[in-house]
Amino acid sequence: MADTLEKVLQRRFDRRSLLGAATKAIPLAAFARHVRGEEPLPAGQPVKVEANEREAARDFRLLFQSVTPNTRDEVTVPAGYRHSQLIGWGDPLFADVPAFEATAQTAAQQSRRFGYNVDWLDLFPLPGWEVENPRNALLVVNHEYTNPELMFKNWGGFDRQTREESAVEIEAHGLTVVEIFRDTAGRWRYLPNSIYNRRITGTTMMRVTGPAAGSDWLRTANDINGTSVMGTLNNCSGGKSPWGTALSGEENFHQYFSNAAGLPDGPAKAMHARYGMPTGAGSYPWARHFDRFDVPKHPNEAFRFGWVVEFDPYDAKAMPKKRTALGRFRHEGATIHIARNGKVVLYSGDDERFQFFYKYVSSGTFNAFDRAANESLLDNGTLYVAKLNDDGTGEWLPLVHGQGPLTAANGYRDQADVLVDTRGAAARLGATGMDRPEDMETNPVNGKVYLALTNNTARTDRDKNAANPRANNRYGHIIEITEDDGDHTATKFNWEIFILCGDGKNASHATFFAGYDPQKVSDLANPDNITFDNKGNLWISTDGQPSTLRVNDGVYAVATEGPERGNVKQFLSLVPGAEAASLVHNADSTALFVSVQHPGEGGKWTDNTADAVSLFPDGKLPNRPGIIVVTKATGSPTIGS
Repeated sequence: MADTLEKVLQRRFDRRSLLGAATKAIPLAAFARHVRGEEPLPAGQPVKVEANEREAARDFRLLFQSVTPNTRDEVTVPAGYRHSQLIGWGDPLFADVPAFEATAQTAAQQSRRFGYNVDWLDLFPLPGWEVENPRNALLVVNHEYTNPELMFKNWGGFDRQTREESAVEIEAHGLTVVEIFRDTAGRWRYLPNSIYNRRITGTTMMRVTGPAAGSDWLRTANDINGTSVMGTLNNCSGGKSPWGTALSGEENFHQYFSNAAGLPDGPAKAMHARYGMPTGAGSYPWARHFDRFDVPKHPNEAFRFGWVVEFDPYDAKAMPKKRTALGRFRHEGATIHIARNGKVVLYSGDDERFQFFYKYVSSGTFNAFDRAANESLLDNGTLYVAKLNDDGTGEWLPLVHGQGPLTAANGYRDQADVLVDTRGAAARLGATGMDRPEDMETNPVNGKVYLALTNNTARTDRDKNAANPRANNRYGHIIEITEDDGDHTATKFNWEIFILCGDGKNASHATFFAGYDPQKVSDLANPDNITFDNKGNLWISTDGQPSTLRVNDGVYAVATEGPERGNVKQFLSLVPGAEAASLVHNADSTALFVSVQHPGEGGKWTDNTADAVSLFPDGKLPNRPGIIVVTKATGSPTIGS
């Protein structure tokens, strides 16, 4: 292993001067003015990062004092910072919804309240949002899954769960759109009766678009045309389009279905197996109450999940769309970048061990003057999967019917077949299986793409490679990708390991922190979602540190350029059982919004608080997943300074 790691990490220094030109993202201020109709959006044209701009990025040091990793049942932030709960599970979104009473839940009520486990979140500007003084916006949040043992007091268990409890869970999935604002005292709040407030759930009707719309695989007894779907499930990471729509990736959709063993042998059964469809009972008892989750009764229903959902957060009545051209897999992220030729590029990972990461390139170009003209950009284009070579180069392989092995002779009748079985098609092309590809994001300063890989304990010495160099990879790593000549539509790229996670002070952990002294960094493991501040520093949320580093999950920040490149610093520590699922800065980096997902997981809600592992957020039960906001209490208002 040592030889392989040395060769991989040495390439980081050998290739630094050879990597392509950088591009810049569209500033949020310009986006805000576009939404208000004041000016068109500029396309993300590539711009060379001049020496003084690079210097500015290097000068933006992360000056906060790292917090000490811990297992306490309290959120820890650096000295000079404060945090508060913005919104949590059950909070009413409309004026006619009463205060939350967790012992009297109904599905109808849950459909009008903030949903359960929170994952990806992002901010969408409203009139009045200015970079100099951001005070109101729309917050869009994914609700990934539910913990019935924490939601329902003295829960009766899988076999005794009622139909109404299952219905409540379905309505607690999906997304929330809610207006937020910063009051005159500087505190962030949500507006309970905004015209923008909305819940999208497991029963919200959606339209299927793109090459797989109408496919035989998507037709069911309830939708003989294969063009409409009830609901979205397991919404994990996502993204925001330059034309102001939200994108939500459906990840572990398979766990809601049951009894796949009851299918006859054939292509459908084989495809379900490739996506991990439960042969017996799934993780949820929904199939007992709702037939659509029973695979033998509705064998095509599961093919209608695993897509990216796009919707307009500014129109509470707009029907969401499942964009099938983006492929079907366990989507982590849907990050959009406008290439130099105006084409839309979208990056996404498939969050499972030995699975792949992808990018989509639109056929058409982004129209900054006409929002409606961008309607079909995510329906017509080419989906690619990544192959990483041991020499630090890589290539994007097109998933196009009729090319290479993706032919009728191998079971692919058309492009719809390729997209419904994206995993199988990618494997046939020889894509590189990774250590759980999670979020992918483009750095707004240097134009590079960063991929978080959470872990892979199933990898052995026999199947490790330069891009996944560690057997029994418990700690995960982060890869930095530079598209050929800085062109995000290119079919070639260079890659290097940016961070090989672990305890840098533990000699038994093979770690690498972009060349920075591993003895000086904060310990980091299991990177999940990532984002950037407006200076190009990478911010990382984690999922799994209680079992690897034996501390609570949290939030970390690291410079990507300059002398402190690789100097990881812990910014926040969460509470027992909780995952820091996602994070985003506001426009001027004076606030950091963080998802606190499944606080108290590992415990349960009973009459005995000893059964709980956390009392977040209110010092009492039930635990309520939600969004916290971190701001400066003293000194410069900029987060990280």
